[in-house]
Amino acid sequence: MEEDFKSVNKVKLRSKKRFEHWQIISIYLFMYDIIVSAGSYFAALWLRYDLSFTKIPKEYLKAYAYFMPIYIAAVFLVHGYNKLYRSIWRFASYSELKLVSFATAELAVIHTLLITVIFRRMPVSYYIVGAMLQFCLVIGIRFCYRFILLERERISERGKECDRRYKRVMLIGAGNAGQMIMRDIEQSTTLREKVVCIIDDNPNKWDRYIDGVQIVGGRDDILLSVQKYNVNAIYVAIPSASPEDRRDVLNICKETGCELKNLPGIYQLVTGDVSVAKMKDVAIEDLLGREPIEMDMSEVYDSIQGKVVLVTGGGGSIGSELCRQVAKHNPKQLIIFDVYENNAYEIQMELRRNMPDLNLVVLIGSVRDNKRINEVFEKYHVDIVYHAAAHKHVPLMEDSPCEAIKNNAIGTYKTAYAAMRSGCQRFVLISTDKAVNPTNIMGASKRLCEMIIQTFDYMVKNGRCGELPRIHAHMTGEDWEADEVLENFTPHTQFCAVRFGNVLGSNGSVIPLFKKQIAEGGPVTVVDKNINRFFMSIPEAVSLVLQASILGNGSEIYVLDMGEPIKIDTLARNLIKLSGHKPDVDIKIIYTGLRPGEKLYEEKLMSEEGLKRTKNQKIHIGQPIPFEYEKFIKDIKELMDIAYTEDEYRVYEKVCEVVTTFHPTSAPVKPVLSSSNVKQAVNV
Repeated sequence: MEEDFKSVNKVKLRSKKRFEHWQIISIYLFMYDIIVSAGSYFAALWLRYDLSFTKIPKEYLKAYAYFMPIYIAAVFLVHGYNKLYRSIWRFASYSELKLVSFATAELAVIHTLLITVIFRRMPVSYYIVGAMLQFCLVIGIRFCYRFILLERERISERGKECDRRYKRVMLIGAGNAGQMIMRDIEQSTTLREKVVCIIDDNPNKWDRYIDGVQIVGGRDDILLSVQKYNVNAIYVAIPSASPEDRRDVLNICKETGCELKNLPGIYQLVTGDVSVAKMKDVAIEDLLGREPIEMDMSEVYDSIQGKVVLVTGGGGSIGSELCRQVAKHNPKQLIIFDVYENNAYEIQMELRRNMPDLNLVVLIGSVRDNKRINEVFEKYHVDIVYHAAAHKHVPLMEDSPCEAIKNNAIGTYKTAYAAMRSGCQRFVLISTDKAVNPTNIMGASKRLCEMIIQTFDYMVKNGRCGELPRIHAHMTGEDWEADEVLENFTPHTQFCAVRFGNVLGSNGSVIPLFKKQIAEGGPVTVVDKNINRFFMSIPEAVSLVLQASILGNGSEIYVLDMGEPIKIDTLARNLIKLSGHKPDVDIKIIYTGLRPGEKLYEEKLMSEEGLKRTKNQKIHIGQPIPFEYEKFIKDIKELMDIAYTEDEYRVYEKVCEVVTTFHPTSAPVKPVLSSSNVKQAVNV
């Protein structure tokens, strides 16, 4: 019994599964046909007697009522035979019209014969008008379905065309800036945009309207509203919001895949200069959630005006921005010095195009070339030096440690010496947070640069410049070269260093690499899921460097308060989303593992260094770590000799001895050197 019950249920379930959508539609059509068939002939009878029910003879009503069940059965059979319940009416055409015509004609004959023979003869108009009404109503409902579908598609296509012509905008911010953006869009004759909804975190504004556009909710409603209103672009107009709030809102917006634009700052609201044209694409910097460094640069620019300024590595990302900022503030002369002519040429063309009256000199050369760098200082009488020239790529320097020492440490020494002996007023070294407890040779070489600057500053202040050797690759043993210039001249150059983290968008940083990988369709390569770095923008870095050129009394290491470190994995995912893709779906992320010399976490200061505040709360001064300057000078000379012998093992060994905080994660195996190797290196 129980098994029979289960089998019956299974049959019912299978029958339910076979009950398709078209069958349901057929049932509805049959029910409609019943009403139409009965109604058409009753309406014919009613029309025959002047639309008065009481005038219809009872024998006619009686014949009609008895015949209708028979006729309904006939309708079902004839319509079924003509496949009127199996046609796809969204594609109804001449064939369906023909089938309905045949079915109606057949039913008209059947109706006329049966009711006349079985019951009684009806008025002639009853037969004719009833058949005509039935035909019109049967064919009407079926072709009406096709017409409605076609009209809906036409309206939808028109809406899509409208969407293609008009960008549907979600506006975030119902304050003054938001109102200005809305009116700019409404009044513009060129913008093909339309604000369809507004988001604001103030609950008091919800469900209210600005210029007819509804404020639909707060930031939690962004994702839902983007789908509901078919939004193409999101304009963020909250200039007075905190960086954290702006970051949180932008992080939600980037999940939508919509075009994102941001009103950069509150100064535009104050000046009333708020428009769609002033909005900028959301950049990765906007997602850092940190207050940008704001400094009073008037004193800096006053110090630059009328001075000869040299930027080494002036073609690089930091160096070129330094050149742009310096060029804007009337230097007597700007000298760009770089070993890579392509970069130097690009910034040269840019500055000449934008500032034709600028006294600009572009020189090609290496800071490792003692003669060349001294010639530059002697010829142009440089007042201020921004030393940005360096090898900065960590993995590449791990493979070429001797080049890191030659270019970074020895190149800095030679440039600092040339600046000192020429009477330069200020020397600013651009350093890195990788110099803090370095785990790679690049970071250690930059720490050596900082120590060189401290040594020069100490010697200048104590009148001991003569103890600084004019080093070059041909020196041997303790054969210091005497500098006759310093015998009749007392230098007063101030030396300082500026230390900051990774610069967004700089050459060699992860941002250009990620962008290139995203443009190529991926994958995006991240070293480790937990690796993080401090980040700052190029303008912030340059502002810090320029500020350092006038602050303090020399030997300082300036450190920027860069807030909380950012995970590289998060950075990569944000970039993918800002590019309109989905991480791990459209663009894959691959973790490659730490490379030689890399560490998971960067530090801004060594534990031995104390912090001293400056006038700007975001900039601090690291107190110099004391070391023996006389011994360090000899160590630099020895390190240069080792580097020019290309002895990578001894370079690591010597750097570890000099930079006591250097703890390399990898080092070359000690080689077996022959006497011929040493002689060959000494002759370089």
